[in-house]
Amino acid sequence: MSSLLGAIDASASALNAQRARMEVAVSNLANAESTHGPDGQPYRRRDIVLSSSPIESFDSALGRADAVGVKVAAVLEDTHPFRRRYEPSHPDADKEGFVSMPNVDVPEEMVDMLGAARAYQANLTAISVIR
Repeated sequence: MSSLLGAIDASASALNAQRARMEVAVSNLANAESTHGPDGQPYRRRDIVLSSSPIESFDSALGRADAVGVKVAAVLEDTHPFRRRYEPSHPDADKEGFVSMPNVDVPEEMVDMLGAARAYQANLTAISVIR
């Protein structure tokens, strides 16, 4: 029975990780045109780093294998250079008329969001099957 609870806990940890992936993708999409942040620079794309996380259970005290879940290890800023767009009338344009735009690729963010949504649904299905 406790191995089933470990499987549910592992899927639940994956639900949290996929929710975090979706939140970061939504934040990236929302700021895809933000040319001026609090630091005066354009928005930098963020990305999630996931890592494995052991699930503590009763079986671990008996020396049996634990379930392994997932957790968010870090949220990192993408260091790729900003895109430059010629828009001389923009308030953030430089002397040559170019505006530094965030390094967010909208189609890539949509693919990340779809992948996270599919993984979220798969883990919900796994929990339903186990229950």
